[in-house]
Amino acid sequence: MARVASGHDSGQATLAAAVQRQGIGLHSGIVTTVTLRPAPAHTGRVFVRTDLPNQPQVPAQVAAVDQTLLSTELRQGEATVRTVEHLLAALVGLGVDNLYIDIDGPELPLLDGSALGWVEAIREAGTVAQPEPAPALTLAQPITLQQGDAWIAAFPAEAPRLTYGIDFDVAAIGHQWFSWQPTADPFAPDSFAAAIAPARTFGLAHQIDALQQQGLIKGGSLDNALVCSHEGWVNPPLRFDQEPVRHKLLDLIGDLGLLGRLPLAHVVAYKASHRLHAALAQAIQRSALECPPGAV
Repeated sequence: MARVASGHDSGQATLAAAVQRQGIGLHSGIVTTVTLRPAPAHTGRVFVRTDLPNQPQVPAQVAAVDQTLLSTELRQGEATVRTVEHLLAALVGLGVDNLYIDIDGPELPLLDGSALGWVEAIREAGTVAQPEPAPALTLAQPITLQQGDAWIAAFPAEAPRLTYGIDFDVAAIGHQWFSWQPTADPFAPDSFAAAIAPARTFGLAHQIDALQQQGLIKGGSLDNALVCSHEGWVNPPLRFDQEPVRHKLLDLIGDLGLLGRLPLAHVVAYKASHRLHAALAQAIQRSALECPPGAV
């Protein structure tokens, strides 16, 4: 298994073999099949819409972000791919830099609502190191973004670290904070695979009807999402005491994965969203371009 994406200069990695998963999309309700295939160094992570004429490619990059309503959608021309964050988090967490991601529809399978299924797929395929270096992503100065009472910030640091806070008006969730940083062993007890990947997406029972009327969460169910009401969790048990905030941190890792790897920064988010995650990724990319590593 490859090294974890620590953010430091290191070699790149891809899968040792192809691996496939199938499942229903959270918002579209469409069942798709995804094949993860090895790719040469410097390819990056590239979605391939195999169901469309000429099989257009959609790069998993910041510039491809289209809309961020309750998930992150990427676009290249007329080709789109939605709810990419869980797979991208698994690829970042297990240090897979280069990959073709064939998909025969518009949305990634939700699987069990976490990134665990993708971690298991990557572990099944295995990874191979690629000698080409992957430069570290550094910040010249702190970055802070705010939207109402939600905010996200990134502070230059020697190694990646992420801290997330949430605040919901349902007692079963309430206030939660969680902090995590990549480990040298991607399967250690406090690694991404063990501490973050199993955390499932969640929703509030009193919001479900409104979301469905907007054409969202057509593929959501009690089998692939935790649901919380004012009386408590509808489908317990939880996998962690703080599973909701761990899942938000999972989403953040996936959205920052559009940068290629985690930046050398302490990223702190409070009540943030995919929109703020993507905006921070864009700001970090601009900062890195304005002040590349070694610049003075």
